[in-house]
Amino acid sequence: MGHGSYTSADWTRLKSSRRISEATHSSNIFEKSSLDPRFDPKFIACRESRDSDDHPDSTPIIIGLDVTGSMGYLATEIAKEGLHETMMKLFSLKPVNDPQLMFAALGDRVDRAPLQVTQFESDIRIAQQLLDLWLEMGGGDAPEDYQLLWYFAAKHTATDRFEKRGKKGFIFTIGDADCHKSISEDVIKNVFGDKGSQLSLRETAEMALEKYELFHIHITSSSEALPPKLREALPGRCLRIKKELISNLPELIVSVLMLFSGRSMEDVLGTWPEKTAEVLKWCLKGLVISNDDGVSF
Repeated sequence: MGHGSYTSADWTRLKSSRRISEATHSSNIFEKSSLDPRFDPKFIACRESRDSDDHPDSTPIIIGLDVTGSMGYLATEIAKEGLHETMMKLFSLKPVNDPQLMFAALGDRVDRAPLQVTQFESDIRIAQQLLDLWLEMGGGDAPEDYQLLWYFAAKHTATDRFEKRGKKGFIFTIGDADCHKSISEDVIKNVFGDKGSQLSLRETAEMALEKYELFHIHITSSSEALPPKLREALPGRCLRIKKELISNLPELIVSVLMLFSGRSMEDVLGTWPEKTAEVLKWCLKGLVISNDDGVSF
């Protein structure tokens, strides 16, 4: 997948057809009342990010959104403006070549839809499929199951960036709670239809890290510390953003990609208006990355 190109005009038309405005409630944005089989990992052998004439140097980017409990505001923010802003900044600032996005709705293992995954796309189908996800709003407040997406990426995706060029894609999970410490054999079977033994959180992260650079963005209402299990599983790859500032998620994601491409922190922060740069400086504190050329900070 991943043909075509995303345009602002296409987004404007889609917003108009779905009657999406700043005041639109999440229930009128995400109209599905049950899990769409197209997005059920139990029926998905593999999601592919492939090169094409339009995108000869494809870069897979997976964004997983916590949709449990009260977290519907996150998917709503992304659907209203966050996706569009992310795509426009990816194309204008070019932190990576030929981005192909997949979205995931992250629930809890006890939900009817613990995980939903779209296709990798480069055009308006990114938004169309995002809007077709089901906001079950199940699960509890904590812990969550972000590692279900890590497992899916490791076991059920294939990318030309990795297979042809030996380079990794990118995964960003976003939520407000810590993670379960493991995935049981039963959960693997129930969610994916796979046979497998129990995996610790760190083991699942290491599986995903073979093909993807993996990051978690923790949404907080204060300056609280990062969730301990996620911090231990992803040292140097956990970031924070304050709940009232989640409109800056596009800039945060793009900034991580820019840093990974080899640009300095000073250069990256200088890309943004002063107030945005101050927000990002706090969000990026503690980030440690090493790019494909071995450059780290």
